[in-house]
Amino acid sequence: MKEKLQSNVQIKNKRATFDYELLDTFVAGIVLTGTEIKSIRQGKVSLADTYCIVDKGELWVRNMYIAEYFYGTYNNHQTRRDRKLLLTGRELKKIDSAARNSGLTVIPTRLFINEKGLAKIVVAIAKGKKEYDKRESIRSRDDKREINRAFKRQA
Repeated sequence: MKEKLQSNVQIKNKRATFDYELLDTFVAGIVLTGTEIKSIRQGKVSLADTYCIVDKGELWVRNMYIAEYFYGTYNNHQTRRDRKLLLTGRELKKIDSAARNSGLTVIPTRLFINEKGLAKIVVAIAKGKKEYDKRESIRSRDDKREINRAFKRQA
């Protein structure tokens, strides 16, 4: 009888939704080495300033920070190495054609551990927001917050 692994690792790239308009998302597996999964399970990951590139038909995530594992020995991993992402051929073609399109980029938005205990990353095809779009999103978020406060006062 197998037990379900309980994991609450949810690392988000908060700047991604602020700086970009997300058009399409994909869930990809990550090729990890050695002690990287142990650091991810501890939540010692940062997706700030990360981006994805397509190289020779493969998708790679760059500049993703995974802290060194504290109990690791000389076999510890590099903190900011390029990591390969695992997607289907159809998804890779879609991402590649979007990445070649000017004005679109591929960015990781969230990293989590699924019910099988595997690290997964959500990548999105995104379009950069202009300054006035960012102000509009801040304004709409504040308006929603005010409406929720008003409803809570009434209840």
